[in-house]
Amino acid sequence: MTDAGMLRFHVPEPEVRPGGTPDFSNVPIPKAGSAPRPEIDVDPRTIRDMAFSIIRVLNRDGEAVGPWAGLLSDEELLEGLRHMMTLRSFDARMQMAQRQGKTSFYMQHLGEEAVSCAFRKALMPGDMNFPTYRQAGLLIADGYPMVTMMNQIYSNEADPLKGRQLPIMYSSKEHGFFSISGNLATQYIQAVGWAMASAISNDSKIAAAWIGDGSTAESDFHSALVFASTYKAPVILNVVNNQWAISTFQGIARGGSGTFAARGLGFGIPALRVDGNDYLAVHAVAKWAAERARKNLGPTLIEYVTYRAGAHSSSDDPSAYRPKTESDAWPLGDPVVRLKNHLIQRGVWSDERHAQAEAETLETVITAQKEAESNGTLHAGGKPSTREMFEGVFAEMPPHLRRQRQQAGV
Repeated sequence: MTDAGMLRFHVPEPEVRPGGTPDFSNVPIPKAGSAPRPEIDVDPRTIRDMAFSIIRVLNRDGEAVGPWAGLLSDEELLEGLRHMMTLRSFDARMQMAQRQGKTSFYMQHLGEEAVSCAFRKALMPGDMNFPTYRQAGLLIADGYPMVTMMNQIYSNEADPLKGRQLPIMYSSKEHGFFSISGNLATQYIQAVGWAMASAISNDSKIAAAWIGDGSTAESDFHSALVFASTYKAPVILNVVNNQWAISTFQGIARGGSGTFAARGLGFGIPALRVDGNDYLAVHAVAKWAAERARKNLGPTLIEYVTYRAGAHSSSDDPSAYRPKTESDAWPLGDPVVRLKNHLIQRGVWSDERHAQAEAETLETVITAQKEAESNGTLHAGGKPSTREMFEGVFAEMPPHLRRQRQQAGV
Protein backbone atom coordinates (compact mmCIF):
# COMPACT_ATOMS: atom_id res chain seq x y z
CA MET A 1 0.00 0.00 0.00
CA THR A 2 1.37 3.44 -0.91
CA ASP A 3 1.56 6.33 1.55
CA ALA A 4 -1.29 8.02 -0.31
CA GLY A 5 -3.58 5.14 0.54
CA MET A 6 -2.73 4.98 4.27
CA LEU A 7 -4.99 6.61 6.82
CA ARG A 8 -3.41 8.85 9.44
CA PHE A 9 -4.98 9.82 12.75
CA HIS A 10 -4.91 13.58 13.33
CA VAL A 11 -4.31 15.10 16.77
CA PRO A 12 -4.23 18.94 16.88
CA GLU A 13 -1.11 20.43 18.44
CA PRO A 14 -0.69 23.83 20.14
CA GLU A 15 1.57 26.35 18.45
CA VAL A 16 4.21 26.12 21.19
CA ARG A 17 5.22 23.58 23.82
CA PRO A 18 7.27 24.08 27.03
CA GLY A 19 10.69 25.49 26.22
CA GLY A 20 9.45 27.27 23.11
CA THR A 21 8.76 30.94 22.50
CA PRO A 22 5.12 31.96 23.15
CA ASP A 23 3.32 32.81 19.91
CA PHE A 24 -0.12 34.40 19.66
CA SER A 25 0.24 35.52 16.07
CA ASN A 26 -2.78 33.38 15.24
CA VAL A 27 -4.99 35.54 17.48
CA PRO A 28 -6.12 38.54 15.39
CA ILE A 29 -6.90 41.53 17.62
CA PRO A 30 -9.33 43.98 16.00
CA LYS A 31 -9.05 47.68 16.70
CA ALA A 32 -10.89 48.78 19.85
CA GLY A 33 -14.23 50.35 19.02
CA SER A 34 -14.39 48.89 15.53
CA ALA A 35 -17.14 46.32 16.22
CA PRO A 36 -20.70 47.53 15.52
CA ARG A 37 -23.40 47.33 18.16
CA PRO A 38 -26.42 45.67 16.53
CA GLU A 39 -30.01 46.46 17.43
CA ILE A 40 -31.40 44.20 20.14
CA ASP A 41 -33.84 42.54 17.74
CA VAL A 42 -31.25 41.94 15.01
CA ASP A 43 -31.64 38.95 12.72
CA PRO A 44 -28.82 36.59 13.77
CA ARG A 45 -28.08 35.82 10.11
CA THR A 46 -26.98 39.41 9.51
CA ILE A 47 -24.29 39.40 12.21
CA ARG A 48 -22.61 36.07 11.51
CA ASP A 49 -19.23 37.76 11.13
CA MET A 50 -19.32 38.84 14.81
CA ALA A 51 -18.74 35.21 15.78
CA PHE A 52 -15.25 35.52 14.28
CA SER A 53 -14.12 38.96 15.47
CA ILE A 54 -13.62 40.37 19.00
CA ILE A 55 -15.63 43.20 20.55
CA ARG A 56 -13.28 45.61 22.32
CA VAL A 57 -13.92 48.91 24.12
CA LEU A 58 -10.62 49.82 25.80
CA ASN A 59 -7.81 50.80 23.44
CA ARG A 60 -4.08 50.68 24.11
CA ASP A 61 -4.18 54.18 25.66
CA GLY A 62 -6.83 53.20 28.19
CA GLU A 63 -9.61 55.10 26.40
CA ALA A 64 -13.15 53.72 26.01
CA VAL A 65 -14.12 53.98 22.36
CA GLY A 66 -16.80 52.79 19.96
CA PRO A 67 -20.53 52.02 20.10
CA TRP A 68 -20.24 49.59 23.03
CA ALA A 69 -18.72 52.26 25.32
CA GLY A 70 -20.41 54.63 27.73
CA LEU A 71 -22.74 52.32 29.66
CA LEU A 72 -21.01 52.59 33.05
CA SER A 73 -20.33 55.61 35.28
CA ASP A 74 -16.98 56.27 36.91
CA GLU A 75 -18.45 55.13 40.24
CA GLU A 76 -19.60 51.83 38.73
CA LEU A 77 -16.20 51.27 37.13
CA LEU A 78 -14.40 51.99 40.41
CA GLU A 79 -16.67 49.45 42.09
CA GLY A 80 -15.85 46.95 39.35
CA LEU A 81 -12.14 47.51 39.88
CA ARG A 82 -12.61 46.85 43.59
CA HIS A 83 -14.43 43.62 42.86
CA MET A 84 -11.65 42.34 40.60
CA MET A 85 -8.96 43.35 43.10
CA THR A 86 -10.87 41.60 45.88
CA LEU A 87 -11.19 38.41 43.85
CA ARG A 88 -7.47 38.48 43.02
CA SER A 89 -6.49 39.00 46.64
CA PHE A 90 -8.98 36.34 47.78
CA ASP A 91 -7.42 33.93 45.28
CA ALA A 92 -3.89 34.58 46.51
CA ARG A 93 -4.80 33.99 50.16
CA MET A 94 -6.80 30.84 49.47
CA GLN A 95 -4.08 29.42 47.22
CA MET A 96 -1.63 30.01 50.06
CA ALA A 97 -4.04 28.37 52.52
CA GLN A 98 -4.15 25.29 50.30
CA ARG A 99 -0.36 25.10 50.25
CA GLN A 100 -0.42 25.34 54.06
CA GLY A 101 -2.75 22.36 54.28
CA LYS A 102 -5.75 24.35 55.48
CA THR A 103 -7.88 23.10 52.59
CA SER A 104 -7.54 20.22 50.18
CA PHE A 105 -8.11 22.04 46.91
CA TYR A 106 -8.37 25.46 45.26
CA MET A 107 -8.85 26.99 41.81
CA GLN A 108 -7.73 30.52 40.92
CA HIS A 109 -9.26 33.08 38.54
CA LEU A 110 -5.99 34.87 37.74
CA GLY A 111 -6.36 36.82 34.49
CA GLU A 112 -10.09 36.09 34.17
CA GLU A 113 -11.52 38.39 36.84
CA ALA A 114 -13.32 40.72 34.43
CA VAL A 115 -15.47 37.98 32.92
CA SER A 116 -17.54 37.11 35.99
CA CYS A 117 -17.26 40.41 37.88
CA ALA A 118 -18.49 42.52 34.96
CA PHE A 119 -21.12 40.01 33.88
CA ARG A 120 -22.80 39.96 37.28
CA LYS A 121 -23.47 43.71 37.13
CA ALA A 122 -25.45 43.21 33.91
CA LEU A 123 -28.00 40.95 35.63
CA MET A 124 -30.94 41.71 37.91
CA PRO A 125 -31.92 40.24 41.29
CA GLY A 126 -33.52 36.85 40.82
CA ASP A 127 -31.63 35.95 37.65
CA MET A 128 -29.83 32.62 37.98
CA ASN A 129 -26.27 31.72 37.02
CA PHE A 130 -25.32 28.11 36.39
CA PRO A 131 -21.55 28.47 36.87
CA THR A 132 -18.42 26.42 36.57
CA TYR A 133 -15.69 26.49 39.20
CA ARG A 134 -14.08 29.71 37.91
CA GLN A 135 -16.89 32.24 38.34
CA ALA A 136 -16.53 33.22 41.99
CA GLY A 137 -16.56 36.82 40.77
CA LEU A 138 -20.32 36.44 40.37
CA LEU A 139 -20.53 36.13 44.14
CA ILE A 140 -17.91 38.76 44.96
CA ALA A 141 -19.61 41.33 42.69
CA ASP A 142 -22.99 40.56 44.27
CA GLY A 143 -21.86 41.15 47.84
CA TYR A 144 -21.79 37.51 48.98
CA PRO A 145 -19.82 37.32 52.26
CA MET A 146 -16.19 36.29 51.81
CA VAL A 147 -16.22 34.63 55.21
CA THR A 148 -18.98 32.30 54.01
CA MET A 149 -16.99 31.48 50.87
CA MET A 150 -13.95 30.69 52.98
CA ASN A 151 -15.98 28.54 55.37
CA GLN A 152 -17.01 26.45 52.38
CA ILE A 153 -13.41 26.17 51.18
CA TYR A 154 -12.27 25.04 54.64
CA SER A 155 -15.24 22.66 55.06
CA ASN A 156 -15.52 23.81 58.66
CA GLU A 157 -18.44 23.83 61.07
CA ALA A 158 -19.79 27.06 59.53
CA ASP A 159 -19.67 25.72 55.97
CA PRO A 160 -23.17 26.40 54.57
CA LEU A 161 -22.89 23.22 52.49
CA LYS A 162 -21.86 21.12 55.50
CA GLY A 163 -18.73 19.72 53.89
CA ARG A 164 -20.72 17.99 51.15
CA GLN A 165 -19.23 19.91 48.23
CA LEU A 166 -15.66 20.04 46.95
CA PRO A 167 -13.93 23.26 48.06
CA ILE A 168 -14.83 26.25 45.79
CA MET A 169 -18.07 24.60 44.66
CA TYR A 170 -20.32 27.24 46.20
CA SER A 171 -24.11 27.49 46.14
CA SER A 172 -26.43 30.42 46.88
CA LYS A 173 -30.00 30.71 45.66
CA GLU A 174 -30.28 34.19 47.17
CA HIS A 175 -27.37 35.41 45.04
CA GLY A 176 -28.43 33.64 41.87
CA PHE A 177 -25.60 31.11 42.01
CA PHE A 178 -26.76 27.56 41.28
CA SER A 179 -24.85 24.73 42.98
CA ILE A 180 -21.66 23.97 41.06
CA SER A 181 -21.41 20.48 39.63
CA GLY A 182 -18.12 18.65 39.27
CA ASN A 183 -19.56 16.84 36.25
CA LEU A 184 -18.62 19.43 33.68
CA ALA A 185 -21.21 20.71 31.17
CA THR A 186 -24.25 19.43 33.06
CA GLN A 187 -24.95 22.98 34.19
CA TYR A 188 -25.36 24.14 30.58
CA ILE A 189 -28.49 22.16 29.83
CA GLN A 190 -29.79 22.83 33.34
CA ALA A 191 -29.56 26.59 32.72
CA VAL A 192 -31.60 26.25 29.54
CA GLY A 193 -34.21 24.17 31.37
CA TRP A 194 -34.41 26.74 34.18
CA ALA A 195 -34.86 29.53 31.63
CA MET A 196 -37.59 27.58 29.84
CA ALA A 197 -39.37 27.07 33.17
CA SER A 198 -39.17 30.80 33.87
CA ALA A 199 -40.81 31.51 30.51
CA ILE A 200 -43.47 28.83 31.00
CA SER A 201 -44.43 30.38 34.35
CA ASN A 202 -44.51 33.90 32.83
CA ASP A 203 -41.79 35.08 35.18
CA SER A 204 -39.32 37.88 34.39
CA LYS A 205 -36.08 36.16 35.43
CA ILE A 206 -33.45 34.95 32.99
CA ALA A 207 -30.66 32.38 33.28
CA ALA A 208 -26.98 32.39 32.41
CA ALA A 209 -25.10 29.22 31.49
CA TRP A 210 -21.33 29.00 31.94
CA ILE A 211 -18.83 26.61 30.39
CA GLY A 212 -15.11 26.48 29.64
CA ASP A 213 -13.62 25.92 26.21
CA GLY A 214 -12.68 22.32 26.97
CA SER A 215 -16.14 21.30 28.18
CA THR A 216 -17.82 22.47 24.97
CA ALA A 217 -16.79 19.04 23.64
CA GLU A 218 -19.35 17.49 26.00
CA SER A 219 -22.72 16.46 24.57
CA ASP A 220 -24.64 18.57 27.11
CA PHE A 221 -23.28 21.71 25.45
CA HIS A 222 -24.81 20.76 22.10
CA SER A 223 -28.07 19.60 23.67
CA ALA A 224 -28.38 22.94 25.41
CA LEU A 225 -28.03 24.79 22.11
CA VAL A 226 -30.74 22.64 20.53
CA PHE A 227 -33.27 23.35 23.28
CA ALA A 228 -32.29 27.02 23.68
CA SER A 229 -32.71 27.74 19.97
CA THR A 230 -35.87 25.67 19.50
CA TYR A 231 -37.77 27.17 22.44
CA LYS A 232 -36.12 30.63 22.38
CA ALA A 233 -35.17 30.20 26.02
CA PRO A 234 -34.34 33.44 27.90
CA VAL A 235 -30.75 32.38 28.56
CA ILE A 236 -27.25 33.73 27.98
CA LEU A 237 -24.91 30.97 26.85
CA ASN A 238 -21.42 31.89 28.06
CA VAL A 239 -18.24 30.18 26.84
CA VAL A 240 -15.07 31.21 28.69
CA ASN A 241 -12.24 30.56 26.27
CA ASN A 242 -9.16 30.85 28.46
CA GLN A 243 -7.08 28.96 25.86
CA TRP A 244 -6.48 25.87 28.00
CA ALA A 245 -8.60 23.08 29.45
CA ILE A 246 -7.01 21.04 32.23
CA SER A 247 -3.93 20.36 30.12
CA THR A 248 -5.09 20.49 26.50
CA PHE A 249 -5.19 23.60 24.35
CA GLN A 250 -8.44 24.99 22.98
CA GLY A 251 -8.00 23.40 19.53
CA ILE A 252 -8.82 19.96 20.92
CA ALA A 253 -12.38 21.02 21.82
CA ARG A 254 -12.90 23.67 19.15
CA GLY A 255 -12.56 21.31 16.21
CA GLY A 256 -12.91 22.93 12.82
CA SER A 257 -15.42 25.62 13.79
CA GLY A 258 -12.78 28.36 13.90
CA THR A 259 -14.18 29.91 17.08
CA PHE A 260 -16.38 28.70 19.89
CA ALA A 261 -18.89 31.45 19.16
CA ALA A 262 -19.33 30.01 15.68
CA ARG A 263 -20.93 26.95 17.25
CA GLY A 264 -24.05 29.04 17.80
CA LEU A 265 -24.48 29.89 14.12
CA GLY A 266 -25.69 26.45 13.10
CA PHE A 267 -28.51 26.79 15.63
CA GLY A 268 -29.59 30.25 14.51
CA ILE A 269 -28.36 31.76 17.78
CA PRO A 270 -26.73 35.22 17.65
CA ALA A 271 -23.09 34.68 18.58
CA LEU A 272 -20.59 37.28 19.75
CA ARG A 273 -16.94 37.19 20.75
CA VAL A 274 -15.74 39.68 23.33
CA ASP A 275 -12.41 40.68 24.81
CA GLY A 276 -12.68 38.89 28.14
CA ASN A 277 -9.99 41.09 29.71
CA ASP A 278 -11.93 44.29 28.97
CA TYR A 279 -14.34 44.97 31.86
CA LEU A 280 -16.33 47.51 29.85
CA ALA A 281 -16.71 45.24 26.82
CA VAL A 282 -17.80 42.25 28.92
CA HIS A 283 -20.45 44.29 30.71
CA ALA A 284 -21.76 45.89 27.53
CA VAL A 285 -22.14 42.60 25.66
CA ALA A 286 -23.71 40.89 28.69
CA LYS A 287 -26.19 43.76 29.02
CA TRP A 288 -27.09 43.43 25.32
CA ALA A 289 -27.69 39.69 25.65
CA ALA A 290 -29.72 40.11 28.85
CA GLU A 291 -31.99 42.65 27.18
CA ARG A 292 -32.58 40.25 24.27
CA ALA A 293 -33.56 37.51 26.69
CA ARG A 294 -35.95 39.75 28.64
CA LYS A 295 -37.66 40.84 25.43
CA ASN A 296 -38.41 37.24 24.46
CA LEU A 297 -35.89 37.34 21.62
CA GLY A 298 -34.22 34.14 22.76
CA PRO A 299 -30.68 33.07 23.65
CA THR A 300 -27.33 34.67 22.85
CA LEU A 301 -24.02 32.81 22.80
CA ILE A 302 -21.02 34.81 24.03
CA GLU A 303 -17.40 33.68 23.79
CA TYR A 304 -15.06 35.48 26.19
CA VAL A 305 -11.54 35.51 24.78
CA THR A 306 -9.24 35.49 27.81
CA TYR A 307 -6.26 33.59 29.22
CA ARG A 308 -5.81 31.37 32.28
CA ALA A 309 -2.70 32.98 33.73
CA GLY A 310 -2.45 30.52 36.61
CA ALA A 311 -2.62 26.77 36.97
CA HIS A 312 -5.85 24.92 36.24
CA SER A 313 -6.07 24.12 39.94
CA SER A 314 -3.86 23.63 42.98
CA SER A 315 -3.25 20.10 41.65
CA ASP A 316 -1.87 21.30 38.31
CA ASP A 317 1.56 22.32 37.01
CA PRO A 318 1.04 24.26 33.75
CA SER A 319 4.77 24.31 32.99
CA ALA A 320 4.35 20.68 31.90
CA TYR A 321 2.27 21.63 28.87
CA ARG A 322 2.87 25.33 28.01
CA PRO A 323 5.77 27.82 28.11
CA LYS A 324 6.26 29.47 31.50
CA THR A 325 6.26 32.93 29.91
CA GLU A 326 3.14 32.41 27.82
CA SER A 327 0.84 34.41 30.10
CA ASP A 328 3.17 37.42 29.84
CA ALA A 329 2.85 37.29 26.05
CA TRP A 330 -0.96 37.21 26.02
CA PRO A 331 -1.92 40.14 23.74
CA LEU A 332 -5.07 41.22 25.61
CA GLY A 333 -3.21 42.08 28.81
CA ASP A 334 -4.33 42.02 32.44
CA PRO A 335 -7.98 42.96 33.18
CA VAL A 336 -7.16 44.69 36.47
CA VAL A 337 -4.35 46.76 34.97
CA ARG A 338 -6.43 47.72 31.96
CA LEU A 339 -9.37 49.01 34.01
CA LYS A 340 -6.95 50.77 36.38
CA ASN A 341 -5.31 52.55 33.44
CA HIS A 342 -8.69 53.56 32.05
CA LEU A 343 -9.72 55.13 35.34
CA ILE A 344 -6.38 56.93 35.59
CA GLN A 345 -6.89 58.19 32.04
CA ARG A 346 -10.28 59.53 33.11
CA GLY A 347 -8.69 61.35 36.05
CA VAL A 348 -10.60 59.50 38.78
CA TRP A 349 -7.79 57.14 39.91
CA SER A 350 -4.02 57.12 40.36
CA ASP A 351 -1.15 54.73 40.94
CA GLU A 352 -0.96 55.91 44.54
CA ARG A 353 -4.67 55.37 45.13
CA HIS A 354 -4.42 51.94 43.52
CA ALA A 355 -1.58 50.90 45.81
CA GLN A 356 -3.60 52.08 48.79
CA ALA A 357 -6.65 50.13 47.55
CA GLU A 358 -4.53 46.99 47.17
CA ALA A 359 -3.43 47.28 50.80
CA GLU A 360 -6.99 47.93 51.97
CA THR A 361 -8.32 44.99 49.98
CA LEU A 362 -5.67 42.64 51.34
CA GLU A 363 -6.46 43.73 54.89
CA THR A 364 -10.17 43.06 54.32
CA VAL A 365 -9.45 39.60 52.91
CA ILE A 366 -7.06 38.70 55.76
CA THR A 367 -9.65 39.82 58.33
CA ALA A 368 -12.25 37.59 56.68
CA GLN A 369 -9.77 34.72 56.57
CA LYS A 370 -9.04 34.98 60.29
CA GLU A 371 -12.75 34.89 61.06
CA ALA A 372 -13.30 31.86 58.80
CA GLU A 373 -10.34 30.00 60.29
CA SER A 374 -11.74 30.56 63.78
CA ASN A 375 -14.53 28.20 62.65
CA GLY A 376 -12.00 25.55 61.67
CA THR A 377 -9.87 24.43 58.73
CA LEU A 378 -9.29 21.09 57.03
CA HIS A 379 -7.15 19.67 59.82
CA ALA A 380 -7.96 21.87 62.79
CA GLY A 381 -11.01 23.18 64.61
CA GLY A 382 -14.70 22.56 64.14
CA LYS A 383 -16.10 20.24 61.47
CA PRO A 384 -19.63 19.70 60.18
CA SER A 385 -21.43 16.96 62.07
CA THR A 386 -21.31 13.49 60.51
CA ARG A 387 -25.08 13.59 60.84
CA GLU A 388 -25.21 16.22 58.10
CA MET A 389 -24.35 13.71 55.38
CA PHE A 390 -27.71 12.04 55.92
CA GLU A 391 -29.76 15.23 55.96
CA GLY A 392 -31.22 17.13 53.03
CA VAL A 393 -31.15 14.20 50.60
CA PHE A 394 -34.79 13.07 50.78
CA ALA A 395 -37.90 14.87 52.00
CA GLU A 396 -38.45 11.86 54.25
CA MET A 397 -35.42 9.81 55.21
CA PRO A 398 -35.74 6.22 53.88
CA PRO A 399 -35.13 3.26 56.19
CA HIS A 400 -31.72 2.34 54.79
CA LEU A 401 -30.32 5.81 55.48
CA ARG A 402 -31.86 5.81 58.93
CA ARG A 403 -30.09 2.51 59.66
CA GLN A 404 -26.78 3.86 58.35
CA ARG A 405 -27.09 6.96 60.52
CA GLN A 406 -27.72 4.79 63.56
CA GLN A 407 -24.72 2.62 62.72
CA ALA A 408 -22.61 5.78 62.50
CA GLY A 409 -23.81 6.73 65.98
CA VAL A 410 -25.18 10.11 64.92
